[in-house]
Amino acid sequence: MITLGLTGSIGMGKSTVAKMFADEGVPLFDADAAVHALQGPEGALVAQIEARFPGTTGPRGVDRSALAETVLGESAALRDLEAMIHPAVARERQHFLAARADAPLVVLDIPLLFETGGWRTVDRIGVVSAPAEVQRARVLARPGMTAEKFARILARQMPDAEKCARADFVISTGGSLAETRQAVRRIRACLAAPADS
Repeated sequence: MITLGLTGSIGMGKSTVAKMFADEGVPLFDADAAVHALQGPEGALVAQIEARFPGTTGPRGVDRSALAETVLGESAALRDLEAMIHPAVARERQHFLAARADAPLVVLDIPLLFETGGWRTVDRIGVVSAPAEVQRARVLARPGMTAEKFARILARQMPDAEKCARADFVISTGGSLAETRQAVRRIRACLAAPADS
């Protein structure tokens, strides 16, 4: 099995690229989805998060907006939250890999792959990238997003140019979806035999 760590800064189109890999039949582990499950109704981390950050949870689990406002810009609080989330996501990832041990290629969609040291645990790295003006327009179009919040998020992410320099594959999303899909297919062909061969 080859593990491809897929990452990219906010607004680069990583989720779209991850879905393209899944559409090509590549098993996909989505770290964000794992976090949502861990923080959702009856999620394994809800009580722990409420104990450390009172008022950030409710019947639907963690209120992600309230939690973000609590920890963004507060380095100690953010470290505490990450100390809860990262080990739990790592356990979910290990279960995923064990269940797909026969797959020739799996994609691990990990937003903070470099920032959390996850790059050390994968065989290859794919970075999703787009021009800065495209990224900014995408992010500021999101509901509830502000230029200030965008700047705070970017401040805790490794710069795109550095990610690209460390990647085995750079997947551009600045052009058409068809061009991006072709890039995904080339990477899949490079790393794994077609599923029907």
